[in-house]
Amino acid sequence: MRSEKLPGAQVWPPVLACGAWLKNTACLLQGDQVLWSPLHGDLGDPQSCLDLAASLDALLACAEVTPQAIAHDLHPDFYSSQLAVTLAEKLNVPAVAVQHHHAHIAALMAEHGLDGPVLGLALDGVGLGSDGAAWGGELLWVASDAWRRLGYLLPLPLPGGDVAAREPWRLAAAALHLLGRDDEILRRLGPLVGEQSANTVAQMLARNLNCPPSSGAGRWFDAAAGILGISVRQQFEAEAAIALERLAAEYLATHAEPVIDGLWHLRADGVLDLLPLLTRLFELADSARSAEGAALFHLTLAAALADWIEHQSTTLPVLLGGGCFANRLLSARLTQRLSARGLPVFSAQAVSCGDAGLALGQAWVAAHWRDPQRQPALPLKESQACA
Repeated sequence: MRSEKLPGAQVWPPVLACGAWLKNTACLLQGDQVLWSPLHGDLGDPQSCLDLAASLDALLACAEVTPQAIAHDLHPDFYSSQLAVTLAEKLNVPAVAVQHHHAHIAALMAEHGLDGPVLGLALDGVGLGSDGAAWGGELLWVASDAWRRLGYLLPLPLPGGDVAAREPWRLAAAALHLLGRDDEILRRLGPLVGEQSANTVAQMLARNLNCPPSSGAGRWFDAAAGILGISVRQQFEAEAAIALERLAAEYLATHAEPVIDGLWHLRADGVLDLLPLLTRLFELADSARSAEGAALFHLTLAAALADWIEHQSTTLPVLLGGGCFANRLLSARLTQRLSARGLPVFSAQAVSCGDAGLALGQAWVAAHWRDPQRQPALPLKESQACA
């Protein structure tokens, strides 16, 4: 186990956090320290579940007093959530469910000693939202005792559900569907994946069968990679996004930056709509200009996200959390744009920006949580997600 000192003068009561489903780590927040378990891996592996249970026992042995709460992900079916509830009942303390993207921003608040309020931009693949939908491209307002969702990326339908995250061609089909170009799905994708598969997905999209919507930023990266022919099926997590970033960086090292004007739209309901960008990516793919398309995608996304944040007319600190910020090109371009507009920007330094750092955010939220049966309730502005 490793220990890190947190900034600021806050002395935390012990809180145990069970971490995420992917890249699971647990932690104990106590005093001015966070004590981390080893990285367990994904909880779809039984051995990772056993390792998590052992780590929680080891962290409990390090607690100076009984933790005031056990924090876990909002998803009730995760092994980590079920383990947290069982352990909380055993210790007679609350089990506090924390929404995934709220936790990403809270982890940054803990790392940088910020009490809020802040604007948090959480970009990753997926996390259960407080409305029961799949989130992953979220603009949040976060304080120590409250949070709310200000906006989100336009959701993409995922034909086949989770399998779409492993097969970017399905996201290319989803893009065509959203653009009203369903008649192109078979022609464009049939030669890559077979006519039967392409036709099946086209029918699923047309009938909205097993096509759950997701606002996940990771799926927009997959859609771009699928459109540009960079990735059809992924062999490992984020393979398409990594290839897309590499191609973009290579292009920008030797070419002028492509024009990005008019490739996004900020809707009145807070949704960031990038469909015009997808239209342009299809045009570049048809001209065999995939590298330019990869660069265009990154530069447009950074500019659109900065515009989205600035549209809040805020001087609040901006926190960038979630696994998509492992993308150095996106992180650098977005930070540059926000800093040029005078906004203070914070990103992960000592703590992982992805799910491996999520437990700290869970613990930070639970440390601020108040039991309404014992104290006056504080205003939770998003579906009682921390209750």
